[in-house]
Amino acid sequence: MFDISALDRVIKDTLAAMENGRSQIFEIAEATQIECNRIQQELQQVMEELRKTIDQVDDLEIREKKARIHLMEVSRDFKRYREEDIKSAYETAQNLQLRLRDLRNQEKMLRFRRDQLEINLRHMKTSLARVESTLAHLSTAINYLSNNLQQVSLKIGELQQLHDLGVSIIRAQEEERKRVAREIHDGPAQMMANIVMRAEFCLKLLEIDPARLKEELNALRELVRQSLQDVRKIIFDLRPMVLDDLGLVAALKRYVADFREQYGIAAEFSFFGQDRRLPVSTEVTLFRIVQECLNNVRKHAAARSVLIKMEVLPERVNLLVRDDGKGFDLEEVKNSSRPEGYGLINIRERAQLLNGSVQINTAPGRGTAVYVTVPLQE
Repeated sequence: MFDISALDRVIKDTLAAMENGRSQIFEIAEATQIECNRIQQELQQVMEELRKTIDQVDDLEIREKKARIHLMEVSRDFKRYREEDIKSAYETAQNLQLRLRDLRNQEKMLRFRRDQLEINLRHMKTSLARVESTLAHLSTAINYLSNNLQQVSLKIGELQQLHDLGVSIIRAQEEERKRVAREIHDGPAQMMANIVMRAEFCLKLLEIDPARLKEELNALRELVRQSLQDVRKIIFDLRPMVLDDLGLVAALKRYVADFREQYGIAAEFSFFGQDRRLPVSTEVTLFRIVQECLNNVRKHAAARSVLIKMEVLPERVNLLVRDDGKGFDLEEVKNSSRPEGYGLINIRERAQLLNGSVQINTAPGRGTAVYVTVPLQE
């Protein structure tokens, strides 16, 4: 009898190998871009130093010319000048000539360095363009192959996936309800209780000490304002309005900026491809995946920085979330009940709802990279 599970493993391993190759090319493109930026910065520094050196050369040429003219005058009419004056004029002219020669050599070296950096920068930009072109062509080929392989894999495990999908949806709903209930209980509910107590206190002050009433009302207003901010945050986490109004890219930019400001982690978001509206389910799923990844970074990674990259292709969306945190043993977390394990399960389940895939690269002390790819279907 034909071993269906073996075929399924082969298909999954093939897809994983292809996606790993694309992820590596993606990282090469990023490293090349970083090197281009470094060379550009160094070139600017060299050009600024060259400008200052040219100004010094121009100034010293004028001074050296005047010194030579003075020496000629002294030499022609040496009877009018003392020996010390002649010697001083000679030494001054000679010192200026030596300094001018050194500055001209320095200018020559800076010009050479500038030319080399410009050549290197052109080569790096050419390499970057080739890598990006290769990545685009490879993505197109992988999309075509993976779509067909995924169809085979889906047919193989269709019944089991339907069962797992139902369980995942129920569990995700319950987890989301618990999270929202916990946030409301710990935030707005507590503040509302405080507001009621403050309001009752204000009523008593109205009778016994009206002078303090204004101060208490101001404090009450601040408490209401803070409660409103917390409620708006919960609403944004549940369903950010900017996601409906402007789309996924704008929502992620705002969320990443708020994350950076709130937690002091250097979070950066980069977007590639055509900024267009995606299916609602795709936008919500990708937004939730980024949320889950950043929550894991904040709670468990001890990272100083995190990079979020998204690429929209005609038939697929690629998402990369990478941090410089402490990393972890992936197999150990998968087989344990640690909170990170639940977060990774949520990410995988959300991607699978859209027939997407998730690849996680991590190790203790090496940070974590989560690579998600989701097909786009009209």
